[in-house]
Amino acid sequence: MTQEQARELVKSRLSHKRYKHTLNVKDMAVALAQRYGADEEKAALAALLHDAAKEMTRQEMLQIFSDNAIMAKNAAQRPFPVWHGVAAAILCVTRWGVTDPQILSAIECHTTGRAGMTLLDKILYMADATSAERSYPGVEALRREQMQNLDLALLHSLEQSIGFVQEKGGELDPETLAACRDMRRRVAGLAGGSPT
Repeated sequence: MTQEQARELVKSRLSHKRYKHTLNVKDMAVALAQRYGADEEKAALAALLHDAAKEMTRQEMLQIFSDNAIMAKNAAQRPFPVWHGVAAAILCVTRWGVTDPQILSAIECHTTGRAGMTLLDKILYMADATSAERSYPGVEALRREQMQNLDLALLHSLEQSIGFVQEKGGELDPETLAACRDMRRRVAGLAGGSPT
């Protein structure tokens, strides 16, 4: 799938606001890929497709999980706000011919993170968190930090996300907690400290 095909696909599936967000995520993902030497084409394609299932209904996503149980893993048991990443990754494989495991992984974990994130996983997670239209407290600091130290920015973004969900009384996704623990170990190791 080309970037142009991905653009057309998501434009037909998303509201104007969500499509604009998608284009902003693509721009940020490409900038981060350039900064850290990642594949810009993969970053752009993952970003364009990351929210392709965002506006599907709960029932539609449950059907995708049911029809593709092995790929869906335990998605239906996780908090609803994270379903769309898994659903989009499944649609990429089953309907749109995207089979690159790096792109699929980045799409699947773009909302939650996961332990052992690849460079492309980190880039898409941060591009989604810091895209141009985002205006939450601390986003400007994250935008600056991610251009200096991607791992540290990712850790701070995960911590903010966990704090936000806890503050709202929401359900934390186990993958996000695992990602945060993993990034704390990585950042401590990079700083010369001992992993916790």
